[in-house]
Amino acid sequence: QVQLVVTGGGLVQAGDSLRLSCAASGSTFDNYAMGWFRQAQGKEREFVVIWSRSGNKIVYTESVKGRFTISRDNAKNTAYLQMNSLKPEVTAVYYCADRFTVDDSLYYGHPDYTYWGQGTQDTVSD
Repeated sequence: QVQLVVTGGGLVQAGDSLRLSCAASGSTFDNYAMGWFRQAQGKEREFVVIWSRSGNKIVYTESVKGRFTISRDNAKNTAYLQMNSLKPEVTAVYYCADRFTVDDSLYYGHPDYTYWGQGTQDTVSD
């Protein structure tokens, strides 16, 4: 059974950084496409960054380009989201998600994902 555990959220000030971790069990990066999503209060869940199972295809949502970076440690089966120069408008609950895939496709919509971490509240104060 696939389980994703998200850690690393919190309350920070504008300009600070946070790093989120998503530890996966029951799945491996070789067979799963993954993504980080967020949901602000009263808004739809949206993707922050998605990547294909190979890790060769990565797409960031426009508003975070240059400030957020994903990485992964295959040995630990853990993905990371480094968030720098944080702004109050990125305040949201952040989730990681994955889904089994037979190819190197990218999946943009949250309904495309099967497994979800529990989410972590990231709040940026100004």
